[in-house]
This record gives sequence, C-alpha cells and structure tokens, in this order.
Amino acid sequence: MRWWDIDPVLELERDLFPEDAWSRGMFWSELAHSRGPGASRRYVVAQAGERIVGYAGLASSGEQADVQTIAVARDQQGTGLGSRLLTELLRAATAFECAEVMLECRVDNTRAQKLYERFGFEPIGFRRGYYQPGNVDALVMRLTDPSSSVQGTEING
Repeated sequence: MRWWDIDPVLELERDLFPEDAWSRGMFWSELAHSRGPGASRRYVVAQAGERIVGYAGLASSGEQADVQTIAVARDQQGTGLGSRLLTELLRAATAFECAEVMLECRVDNTRAQKLYERFGFEPIGFRRGYYQPGNVDALVMRLTDPSSSVQGTEING
C-alpha cells in the first residue's frame, strides 16, 4: 500500500466498517512506519484491474506482530482473497522475525474467525467493548510460529 492507495482504501473501509472505520490519518500514520530500514509495518493492497478489492496490514514489535486490519470487498468475499492477504501478512511477520502473531476479531464475525483458525490461530481471550461506538466485544487470537503457517503457500499476482 502506498499513499495514493489511501483514498480508495478509505472508500472500502467505510463500506465494510461503517461504525468504526479508520481515518485517513490512521492510514497515513501506519504507512509512515512501513518504509526504510526501521520499518515495523507491512500494508498490502489487492487489485482487480484498477480497483482495490482488498487490503491488509501488520505491525511488528520485537518478537510479536499484530494483524491490524484485513478487508475484502463484498463482491470478492469467499474467493480466497482473505487467505492470500493473511498469507502475505504472515510472510511479513516471518521476515520481521516474529515468534507470534496476535489479532482481534469481532465476536460476531464468524467468517473471519474460521479463516484465522484455518491458519492455526487459537482464541485466547476477549476484549470487552473493543469495537466502538458499537460496543462490540473482540475475540483475541494468537498464532505461534507464523513461518509454519505459510510454508509451501504460493501467492499469484
């Protein structure tokens, strides 16, 4: 993801997460940490033609990484794009030499939970009222050894 992707990403963000969409400033801040020798973030976009149909981001700190966001356009859900985006984030976690990856997922987002479970993430707790303003709880999930989840997985395009 680059700065010129922020506007189309924001459109997708607002469509998919209307109550708790990230702001332009939040994306700018994350991208500011994604380049150069001290980079601690990895953000990617997926395109169909010229259209951005998905994006994902990961933050690393020491031996731990956190999935910040994964989003797939409604008309692309169920196509495997979420798996490809997650694979890319786990590759980044491996490159950052992270021993574990954490994430929060809305408790009512069972589709995402199943995706994460397929990659080896395990539920470890809850964060009450994490998603605001809707006051929706988050399921906290953890994956140990992200490198083992992406071995032998290829991404095309």
